[in-house]
Amino acid sequence: MKVLAVASEIHPLIKTGGLADVVGALPAALKGHDVAVTTVIPGYPAVMAASDSWQTVAKLPGFFGGRTAIKRASIGELDLLAVDAPHLFDRPGNPYVDADGRDWLDNPQRYCALSSAAAEICHGLVKAYRPDIVHVHDWQAAMTLAYLNYAEAVRPKSVITVHNLAFQGQYPRSILGSLGLPQRAFALDGVEYYGMIGFLKAGLHFADRITTVSPRYAAEIKTAEAGMGLEGLLAGRADVLSGIVNGIDERVWNPQTDPNLVVNYDAKSLARRAGNRKALEERFGLDHDNSPLFCLVSRMTWQKGIDILAEALPHLVSSGARLALLGSGDRELEGIFRQASLQHRGRVGAVFGFDEALSHLMFGGSDMTLVPSRFEPCGLTQLYGLRYGCIPVVARVGGLSDTIVDANDAALTLKAATGVQFQPITPDMLRDAISRAIALYNDKPVWQAMQRRGMGLDQSWDLRAASYAKLYRELLA
Repeated sequence: MKVLAVASEIHPLIKTGGLADVVGALPAALKGHDVAVTTVIPGYPAVMAASDSWQTVAKLPGFFGGRTAIKRASIGELDLLAVDAPHLFDRPGNPYVDADGRDWLDNPQRYCALSSAAAEICHGLVKAYRPDIVHVHDWQAAMTLAYLNYAEAVRPKSVITVHNLAFQGQYPRSILGSLGLPQRAFALDGVEYYGMIGFLKAGLHFADRITTVSPRYAAEIKTAEAGMGLEGLLAGRADVLSGIVNGIDERVWNPQTDPNLVVNYDAKSLARRAGNRKALEERFGLDHDNSPLFCLVSRMTWQKGIDILAEALPHLVSSGARLALLGSGDRELEGIFRQASLQHRGRVGAVFGFDEALSHLMFGGSDMTLVPSRFEPCGLTQLYGLRYGCIPVVARVGGLSDTIVDANDAALTLKAATGVQFQPITPDMLRDAISRAIALYNDKPVWQAMQRRGMGLDQSWDLRAASYAKLYRELLA
């Protein structure tokens, strides 16, 4: 079976979040299910520089305002088609925003170019290649399904995966002509969304199947509380909506072999984590002691509950614990934690930005990882925490609820607990969760049993890939 995946980022070539991890890991896992995935991605500088064996397989002169080539290469286990359009994608830094953090003004044209090129590939643009399934990810690739719908040609079956419903890609009607879509596309049963062009809305409307990255999130987004204005559409398509929990690449996230750790270890040698803990303390300027060490690796936004953590931070420090934070985002939230690291020297440390290697060290040396998100489609940091013996302390929402077993009395008695959950998502409840986590930490036999239990769970893509392969086969049947 041939599947064409369409996405705006892919690990290890270009990454801003968990989307890239999923898109990068799933193809290899699907090979074991007789599914061959080819992924279409924008030709960003980092992508084109990743290989010297790119071969031009198609040309699109004058495509969205400039010359464009479709180039193919295999990088590791990834079979890639890059939309090499320098006038759209040859820009430094973050793929979506400029140096000042503002969206590129031509983002709708950029990601419609990606989508339009993917649709052309579905129609045979690349010689001897036609996919059975097209699988698009998030709003940046969602318009692929609109281009397929309005083309007079046979199209493959389609799947759209929503990684975060909050990001929808909404643009004014006035740009419709620049996107190469017919005027009739601007309709309720087309791309129109409350008087705007809705990229994600169009994908959700036209897809044969809709998936999200956890079962609970699939249920939540059909409600007004979490549906972000799309709950009506999603509830109406409930029969084709499902949730498949994300996995992680256990070859990359493996404490036994991870080159980003100072000391490697496994569930039988947890004491060796102390070497990573010491390196982490030095990196963040934290006191060297045996007090519990929390970490947070996250975008610093309202969704991620960073403001809730800010209110609970004095309690964390007064309880004798420490915090190492890695992230970037809202400037005001960054300022709060920058000040906190000065006010609580040795107890709070912060590094602002994105550092993949450092994040591995944080999971390998911290005792707990905090994920206080107001909503969370799946979350990957709690899965990394489990894998590394870094106990997750999470809000009871979305995929966090699906992947963590709260250390309540029943779960502890049954020896099933893997972390600490809290709800509602308030500073008071986070304070309580922090206190519960510290109490568990001080009970070493219980704590180490939780660590080993989490490390022993299968977080790989193997099981998840089986679910995607089953979905594909149901579509073709």
